[in-house]
Amino acid sequence: MTIAQRPRRREPTLATVATLAGVSPATVSRVINGTSNVTPGVRESVEAAIEQLGYVPNRAARSLVTRRTDSIALVVREPVEFGFADPYLSSVVVAASQSLLGSGMQLVVMLAQNDEHHAQASSFVRAGHVDGVILVSVHEDDPLPGQLARARIPFVLGGRPSTPLPGATYVDVDNRLGARLATERLLATGHQRIATITGPPDMTASRDRLAGFRETLRDAGVRAAGVAHGRFTRESGVAAMGELLETEPDLDAVFAANDLMAVGALSALREAGRRVPDDVAVVGFDDIALAQDVEPALTTVHQPVAEEARLMTQEVLRQIRGEPAGEPVVLAPRLVVRASG
Repeated sequence: MTIAQRPRRREPTLATVATLAGVSPATVSRVINGTSNVTPGVRESVEAAIEQLGYVPNRAARSLVTRRTDSIALVVREPVEFGFADPYLSSVVVAASQSLLGSGMQLVVMLAQNDEHHAQASSFVRAGHVDGVILVSVHEDDPLPGQLARARIPFVLGGRPSTPLPGATYVDVDNRLGARLATERLLATGHQRIATITGPPDMTASRDRLAGFRETLRDAGVRAAGVAHGRFTRESGVAAMGELLETEPDLDAVFAANDLMAVGALSALREAGRRVPDDVAVVGFDDIALAQDVEPALTTVHQPVAEEARLMTQEVLRQIRGEPAGEPVVLAPRLVVRASG
C-alpha cells in the first residue's frame, strides 16, 4: 500500500471525547467553553480525554486557518489583587497593549487566581476564543504551556520555563546577571554581611536571582548573611525583612529579588530603627516607578519591561501569521544607583 492509499486517521470529535470521558457532548462543550457549572472531577476527566485524543475544538481549528478572533490573551496566574497591585505586571499589560496598536488586534487580560480559574482560562484559550497567548508570571506546576504546545496554539512565555518545552519560546531578562550586578554593588560599597529576600521558589526568575546572588558572594569569598523567602509582594518583603533582622541582627545589606519586596524591607528597617543606607543598604530588582519615589530612593536593577512586552507581542503575532516560533530572547539588565545602597 502506498502512502497515498493509506487510510487517513480519523480526527477525534466532540462525541469521541465525550465517550472516553463518560459524559455527554454538552458537558464536553461546557468544559471547552470555560463555563463554571462543571464539577472539578468532571472537568478533569474531560481535560484528560482531550489531551489523550489530541482533540482540537472545531472553533480553534477554524480560527487558526481562516476565522481569526483578532484577540491575544495575556494570562497571568496570580491572585487578582496581586496582579493589579504589581507594577511589573501592570507595565507588561500597558506595554503589550501599546505594541498592538495599529495591528488590528486587541489584548484580553486573564488573571487566574486559583486552579479552577486557571482551568477555565485554559479551556477558554484552547477553544479558539483568541488567536494567541502571552503567558507571564508562570509557575513551575503550570500545565498551560504544555497544553498550548500540544494544541498548536501560538504562544510565548514571559520568562524561561523551568524545563525545556519543545516548540515553545520565551522572552526574559538575564536574572542571574541582574542579581550579580546588585550583589557586586553591595560588595563594592564595603558590605560583608549581605542577606537576600528571594521570591517564590517555584518560579525560575526567583531561582535564577538567588543563584546569581550566591555565586557572586562565593566568588568573593563572602558568606551569605541569610536568605528569607517572599512572594514578590510588599507585605512579604516586610515579613521577610523582619525575619532576617531576628536571625541575622548584624546584617549590613539586603538584596531583594524585586522592588516591591525591597520597599517592604525599607519599611521594616525604618520600624526597627535601622538607617538606610548607613546601617543597612538595600538593593532591589525591576526599577519600577515607585523605586524613585520611596525614601531613600531605591538602588535597583533595571528590567526592560516595555521591550520584553514588545518582543513577546511581536513573537505571538509572527506565529499567528503562520511563522514558526523564534529563538528565545534574553535581554541584559543594568544597575541603577540611587540613595539606598
